[in-house]
Amino acid sequence: MASNLSTASGVLVIGLGRFGTALADTLDSMDVEVLAVERDAALVERVSKRLPVVQADAADPRALEQLGAKDFSAAVVGVGTSLEASVLITGNLVDMGMQEIWAKAISEEHARILRRIGAHHVVLPESQSGVRVAHSVGGKMLDYIEIDEGFTIVKMTPPQETHNFSLADLNLRGKYGIQVIGVMSPGGEFEYGSKTTVIHADDLLVVGGDGDLVERFAQRP
Repeated sequence: MASNLSTASGVLVIGLGRFGTALADTLDSMDVEVLAVERDAALVERVSKRLPVVQADAADPRALEQLGAKDFSAAVVGVGTSLEASVLITGNLVDMGMQEIWAKAISEEHARILRRIGAHHVVLPESQSGVRVAHSVGGKMLDYIEIDEGFTIVKMTPPQETHNFSLADLNLRGKYGIQVIGVMSPGGEFEYGSKTTVIHADDLLVVGGDGDLVERFAQRP
């Protein structure tokens, strides 16, 4: 998610719970301009030594105007414990025409409300983390990331039918509707998939496509 948010004019991170703090720290480590906003003085004090942070109540549109929120091209609403505050803050950002709004939700109902009022991207960290673990535990997927509705990327071991064949020979897009983004051989570096790439039994595949199609492919023997 962080790479999608990286912009010349920076990212506004509202709410410094575990999610917001981790996200702000990661963006900062990537040299993305970040301004954190938090109304709890203790949390502000805790992160002020390492991040630019402002103590303010973002549920008040005047506070967002005063800190120059509209000058940022992306905002993340990391407030999850208060549904009312989350909705108010997201609505304020929508009203001021924020180009890209990411919002944390704590339930599917919360997520639906956030989407309805105009959030461009909604994240359910606990749910999505559970999905990733379930896919990893339940099959050959070693990692599972849902990028957006309808598109998923997984790291997986290759099905037997792919062993020792090139991607051109396999035509996996035509047969299964998925794309091999890259291949990692043991001890080797990541290699982007090309027509001449040959898959071996001990390789790891990075595969992208519709979630259902990717999962079906990953369940092949």
